[in-house]
Amino acid sequence: MGRRALLAIVGAVIMLLGGLLAHFTQTSGGIRIEDVRFTGEKGNRMSALVYVPPNATEQTPAPGILAVHGYLNSRETQGDFAIEFARRGYVVVALDQAGHGYSDPPAFGYGFGGPDGLAYLRSLPFVDKNNIGLEGHSMGGWTVLAAAAAMPDAYKALVLEGSSTGAPFAKEGDPSWPRNLAVVFSKYDEFAGLMWGSPKPTALGSTPKIQAVFGVQEPIEIGKVYGDIGQGTARILQQPAVTHPGDHISHEAIGYAVDWFGQTLDGGTPLRSDDQIWLRREIGTGAALVGFVVLLLGTFDLLLGLPAFAALRSGATGAAVAEPQPGRRTLAAFWMTVLIPPITYYPAFMLGEVLLPASAIFRQTFTSQVMVWAIINLIITLALLRWSPRSFERRGVVLPSLAIALAVVAVGYVAVWLADAALKIDLRFWFFALKLPSMVQFKAYLLYVLPFTAFFVVSLHMLHRNFSAPGTPAVRHYAVTVLALVLGFAILEAIQYGHLWLTGELINPIANNPPLVPLSTIVGLNFLPVFTAVGFISTFTWQRTGSSLPGALISGLLVTWYLTVGTATHYA
Repeated sequence: MGRRALLAIVGAVIMLLGGLLAHFTQTSGGIRIEDVRFTGEKGNRMSALVYVPPNATEQTPAPGILAVHGYLNSRETQGDFAIEFARRGYVVVALDQAGHGYSDPPAFGYGFGGPDGLAYLRSLPFVDKNNIGLEGHSMGGWTVLAAAAAMPDAYKALVLEGSSTGAPFAKEGDPSWPRNLAVVFSKYDEFAGLMWGSPKPTALGSTPKIQAVFGVQEPIEIGKVYGDIGQGTARILQQPAVTHPGDHISHEAIGYAVDWFGQTLDGGTPLRSDDQIWLRREIGTGAALVGFVVLLLGTFDLLLGLPAFAALRSGATGAAVAEPQPGRRTLAAFWMTVLIPPITYYPAFMLGEVLLPASAIFRQTFTSQVMVWAIINLIITLALLRWSPRSFERRGVVLPSLAIALAVVAVGYVAVWLADAALKIDLRFWFFALKLPSMVQFKAYLLYVLPFTAFFVVSLHMLHRNFSAPGTPAVRHYAVTVLALVLGFAILEAIQYGHLWLTGELINPIANNPPLVPLSTIVGLNFLPVFTAVGFISTFTWQRTGSSLPGALISGLLVTWYLTVGTATHYA
């Protein structure tokens, strides 16, 4: 039992050390973080993290910033911006948009939650109401623009990170609105066409739409201030060398926002724009996320040693599965496993958008689209199963597999709860994140978990029939299963981002729906860490049980959790 507990202890220690690093980074210099819920104008519940620097008191109010994440993210995604704003003496309200995180659905409702967020920021007694800044990434930009439109005299400056004024969801801008605007739009942003009507991000300054906002008719010079800060007409365009989601982990992108508020807001604590510590938080929460997976593996190993799960242990060695024979069939199976999922990816998303719009049953549009992809691949796998090597599935393992999967995920839930309660963190690196579900998200989870779990049961059964055998060297075993799961999406993303880097545009295989391609391409990045974790979990559990079922059930429960808490709820 002692040896079996070691891996769980290692995972818990990694989580703790990473969590402490993240916690002390985001509270550096005496910053206090409050997890708040407040009621919007229409009775809707809103959620935010409030970062309060020590200089902000009722006697000495500090400047305030409303910081808002983009589509399919949550308030913690703006944490790196919030840390740097708060270190400079600004009170930061990092808002959950409507329908995201812990704010009431629907997404796109209530002005995205922007007016409610700004009203809440202004209600805080330790905030200087004459020095308010607004910052939003992507759809978060439209959120703060909605706030600026609803309360035109309630702020002094605004930063759009990877966002735009105007269609499809924001008020059109002009040389006098919004006030003191910084446009931070990356050189490799996937949404240049949608946001500004620009064929390429690097041609942004030459498009009529942004020139109208700047009040000029010639190409905009990067880094030049147009207009007058005192009159509220100042404009600046900055272009860091990252992608759209890359803004979140870019010293350039964060530095430009910090610098603009330093020029346009009074008060605060002057620091150089390149004096940034947020990366330590990313390292900490990223380590905690890795530690979480290690903790789950250790928990499985620990539980497997209990008498209640003896039936699972009995087939850990021996001829539970016929050994795959190397040769053309195995090579063909590998490449089919690699290539079919990415080939079906964009068509499945397009089909999901048509067949499963948000409804009272399936309330999350993007989760439904991933589900359609999973069901298509489940059907293809079932059709191909007859050509995979014969296996002799162990009997009597269904109930113990389900029990151990539920127990493992329950331990994981407790670990995430403790991280949230004690350290005010979720488990994340960049926008890959796992956090506690809201009640709305938990209800969605109960509906999505069955199809996703069925997908993993079938696909991992096929995977291990093809590539797992007793006595296979561990390094080779893990490498083959992880590569089979991840390589296809790695190739897809490499092709797309290589094309973007070379030409300034993504390849668009879907006609008449330009927004779907960049959105689904960014969502596709999630498959890389998620399927890496699935590969490790399924291989670890197969090696100890000789069955694909325990790992498949754990994967189904975990991945559904990851998906339903990390997206938007579109139906109230």
